[in-house]
Amino acid sequence: MLTGLAPLVASQTKLLILGSFPGAASLRAQQYYGHPHNHFWKILQAIWPPGAMDICASSYQIRSEWMLSKGLGLWDVYAACERQGSLDSKIRQPVLNDFAHLRRLCPELQAIAHNGAESYKHARHTQLLGLPVYRLPSTSPANMVWSFERKLAAWREVFEKHGLV
Repeated sequence: MLTGLAPLVASQTKLLILGSFPGAASLRAQQYYGHPHNHFWKILQAIWPPGAMDICASSYQIRSEWMLSKGLGLWDVYAACERQGSLDSKIRQPVLNDFAHLRRLCPELQAIAHNGAESYKHARHTQLLGLPVYRLPSTSPANMVWSFERKLAAWREVFEKHGLV
């Protein structure tokens, strides 16, 4: 049984991105979206250009603090699961995270966005929080159906709806 990462949130988090479960590279590094080919950090950098700094090349701590300062938080729908490799299709015996706990951690939370189809399968649980819930295209390198530009446009639209752009 693998254990996921703690939520990366702050009291000022307005939008929470929920993945399914960290991939093998992310678990090894103990970092959200730790695989170098995942588009997550590249999408954030395109939405919030950080000037001369390359946020994708920055340390995880700097990226995390930068993201949190913008009102964005991260977590996963699964707290634990069995899985070989990193594909969502290989997840077995998943254990859901306690989403009710989010209201205490993030009193300013306005919406939840699921990063990909596996995460969105649990939208009925996150909708119980009474917030808008969105399905975003997965930032995973395995999602080759969506181009980077299409992913970016979909993500930007949700960020704009909640004042993060």
